[in-house]
Amino acid sequence: MNDSPRDDTADDVHRARATPQAPLSPIWIVPIVALLIGAWLVYDNYLGRGPLITLTMESADGIEAGSTLIKTRNVEIGRVEAVSLSDDLSRVVIKARMKPEATPLLVEDSTFWVVKPRIGREGISGLNTVLSGAYLQLEPGRSEEDERTFRVSEQPPVAPPGAEGLRVNLISQLGSSLTVGDPVTYQGFAVGRVEEADFEVESRRMHHRIFIESPYHRLVTENTRFWTASGVDLRLDSEGVRVQLESLEALLGGGVTFGVPEDLPRGLPADPDTTFTLYADEDSARQGTFDRYLEYVLLIEDTVRGLSRGAPVEFRGVRVGTVASVPWNFTAPQPDGRDRLAIPVLIRIEPQRLGIDSQALDLEDWRARFDRLFQRGLQASLKSGSLLTGALFVDLTLDRQRAGEYQPETFAERTVFPTTSGGLAQIQAQVTALLDKLNELEVAPILDGLARNLATSEAMLEEVRELTAGVQTLLDDPGTRALPGNLNATLQELRGTLEGLSPEAPAYRDLTDTLDQVERLMRDLQPMARQLGDDPRALLFDSLQTEDPMPRAPTGRSPP
Repeated sequence: MNDSPRDDTADDVHRARATPQAPLSPIWIVPIVALLIGAWLVYDNYLGRGPLITLTMESADGIEAGSTLIKTRNVEIGRVEAVSLSDDLSRVVIKARMKPEATPLLVEDSTFWVVKPRIGREGISGLNTVLSGAYLQLEPGRSEEDERTFRVSEQPPVAPPGAEGLRVNLISQLGSSLTVGDPVTYQGFAVGRVEEADFEVESRRMHHRIFIESPYHRLVTENTRFWTASGVDLRLDSEGVRVQLESLEALLGGGVTFGVPEDLPRGLPADPDTTFTLYADEDSARQGTFDRYLEYVLLIEDTVRGLSRGAPVEFRGVRVGTVASVPWNFTAPQPDGRDRLAIPVLIRIEPQRLGIDSQALDLEDWRARFDRLFQRGLQASLKSGSLLTGALFVDLTLDRQRAGEYQPETFAERTVFPTTSGGLAQIQAQVTALLDKLNELEVAPILDGLARNLATSEAMLEEVRELTAGVQTLLDDPGTRALPGNLNATLQELRGTLEGLSPEAPAYRDLTDTLDQVERLMRDLQPMARQLGDDPRALLFDSLQTEDPMPRAPTGRSPP
């Protein structure tokens, strides 16, 4: 055969080119259009899908893939697509698809938290999720940096990131009962909340972050002091019994309160993120303002029962210091020359309590001033501040009799403050001295004299007994018993006699008539009495106007 396969192939190609092709069937237009529409829908759906974000949280309680929504201001902006565990199994990883319009909300400082039924100090919240289920709440931030990975909080934020106010940090020792959400009060009025509460292991201190709302943030200055509010503060100390009540919310759950001590100026407004010390109570906060002081040691030879840390040190009723420690450095050696074991007590003299500015305070000048007062007889003693509680305080006095007797001493590198016994110790010393004097008395002569006095007393009592018996015999006599009846009869007769002399009685009228007659007689005798008073001769002669008679001889006889 001469024809080869190559020639046959060429002939086929030539015939195919020569044969005209059939036109495209219209039936293929429909699937092609459907394919194009499907591609467009896929592309449009891809362009319409929002960003996919990653959320992490401690527990997926109430979170379900495909049903848990993401909302902001109660508007749905996303949905949870998948819930899984992290590679190290330490947390839950949630994949959520957001709507396109929610893309501007996904910035660096945006916050997420779980909304579910809660019962707290603020009341009951999240009841609408009982039937619909829990959902995730988004609070948009104000940052301009986009973010796609967020951490979900179990608790709602105290304040949104853009809220006006002031955030400050508080540092305190372990034991603070503050938790996230506790109130921050000012004079009993809630002005903020605790946002964070963490314990730092290295420093063994609690770190709190609080938010104070506007316009109350202007109350916080550089001299502000913060302390915990326990609701009810009951104290029994040397100043008596004190009860302080905070708000009802602080009573139920505690909180933080703040203020500027009276001894300090208001100061400049505090800057954001300023760190303050959180004190245990208001007294500790006020004590923290007196940061410049002189330390002295009291060597107490009496009991220190009732003296506690924080007790006041007073001079004539004015507080000038505070007891810092009872006892203090007890194992340190005693100063030379002391034959009794004394209890060391550390005190602080705080000149700032007298209204002295810390910038103008010269501690060395005050130390020299106290050295001069020691030479003049300044000394300390323990006194009872309250009979109810038995608490003691340190009282400073000037004893002029001890002026010049001061000898400087040191204890554990601290100057020893001169002390003297006071309070119950002085009473005990006086009782002991009295007993010593009683022991020195000669008791035998006193007992002999007492025996003689007792014998005399017994004799006198015997005489009194005999006298009492005589009086009793007299009282038992019938005549003595009849004496009251006789006396009553006599009084009856006297009463009858007096009734006869009454103005209505006849005898009284007769007596009155007789007196009238006597009065008339006296008036008649008055001229005669007056004449006799003038010339007594009127009683013998008829007329006082004649001359005195001359004697003469009888008539008929001649003189010799």
